[in-house]
Amino acid sequence: MTQIESAPVTMSHEGTQQTCCAQPQPQEHRQAQPEGHGIHVHHSHQGPGHEAASLNHTAFMATVHCLTGCTIGEVLGMVIGTALGWSNWPTVGLAVILAFFCGYGMTLWPLRRAGMAWGTALGLAFASDTLSMTTMEVVDNAIMLVLPGAMEAGLPDPLFWGSLVVSLVLAGAAAFPVNRWLIARGQGACIGARASPWLIQPSM
Repeated sequence: MTQIESAPVTMSHEGTQQTCCAQPQPQEHRQAQPEGHGIHVHHSHQGPGHEAASLNHTAFMATVHCLTGCTIGEVLGMVIGTALGWSNWPTVGLAVILAFFCGYGMTLWPLRRAGMAWGTALGLAFASDTLSMTTMEVVDNAIMLVLPGAMEAGLPDPLFWGSLVVSLVLAGAAAFPVNRWLIARGQGACIGARASPWLIQPSM
């Protein structure tokens, strides 16, 4: 009797092992298991950390997107103003205008390609990018004005380009928490970076 009873138990145990090995449960099923399984508790503790990392990544990509547009306009403005021998304030004014123009342009381009109307795309670009780019421009130009000789340096001077790089990097660092705050509120800074599906919804 002992041998007869032990055989089904052994076969059942082996069958369970074969089933688990042949078809491992996906992550979604593991999360739905009772709390008695350690996997469920482990994933629940990782949730907030994963969301924070995802938010930081999105904010970083948005900052890079905005900084790219601002950098193009900023460099053009500084180069044109310096080449023409303008004083500091006209050069800064031109750099700021071109920075906003290029920044908004980089956001509008993917939205227009996605089929969004001009009015909707402009409204979303202004709402999402203005605060971020304003932060960048204030920090960037303040650093360029404060650094000794940065604005007076000519285009071939390494001081000009070195100061411009430092100011843009610090401007991006200052804009990162702004973008993170905007994205956390659901407004999404520099939305052209991804052209997210939620962004297209208002035009539907």
